[in-house]
This record gives sequence, C-alpha cells and structure tokens, in this order.
Amino acid sequence: MNTAATKTILICEDDHNLRQLVRAVLGERYRFLEAEDGHEAVEMALRARPDLIILDLMMPGRSGLEVLDDLREKLPNGNTRVIVMSAWGHADEAAMNAGADRFVPKPFEADELTAIVEDVLEA
Repeated sequence: MNTAATKTILICEDDHNLRQLVRAVLGERYRFLEAEDGHEAVEMALRARPDLIILDLMMPGRSGLEVLDDLREKLPNGNTRVIVMSAWGHADEAAMNAGADRFVPKPFEADELTAIVEDVLEA
C-alpha cells in the first residue's frame, strides 16, 4: 500500500479558492490534482486513477452525482475512494446513495476534513 506521501488526491471543485484551501488544510503529505468541472473530473480520474477524489456536487458541465455515477461504473472494483463535499441541503443522503465513501458538509472544519481523508485512505 502507498504511503501518505505517494497518495494522490483529485480535488473536483469549480471554486479555485476552495481547491487551494483543501490543499492547504491537507498539507504536503499528498500529491494533488485539480479539476474545475464535471467533465474534467471524469477525464482526470480515469487517466490518473487517484487514490481519493474530493468531489463537489454543484459543478459546471456535469453535477457531482453524475460524475460519481460515471466513476463508479468505469473505475475497476471501486478502488478509488470518493468524499463528496457540498453545501447543498440533504446532499449527504444523495451522495451516500450514489456511492460516496463519505460526506463532508461545506463549510468544512479543517480537523474534520483531515481526519476523514486519513480514515478513508486507510480503509
């Protein structure tokens, strides 16, 4: 299994500042990739096969739920873990029903996000 330093996290979020905040919170322990919309998220995930995807639900191009559905269908054996992050009401239930591994509400607490990422990557 990879050490944390070699784990790759794909941040799928249309807000540049929020992508930077996630990177800052998680620190330099991971390798990061970024996608700004749903189409780019799917393309990058299929090409890079990240260990973890942090996925916003409300993105241009394709919604996070559409992206998640596509990824669960196309990535083998569900090896890529997905954490859905959203400010959308009732998104937690929709995300979990769509196959997310975990849900983080926006705005998020730095310690909570870090703990969830560590937990999901260790599973």
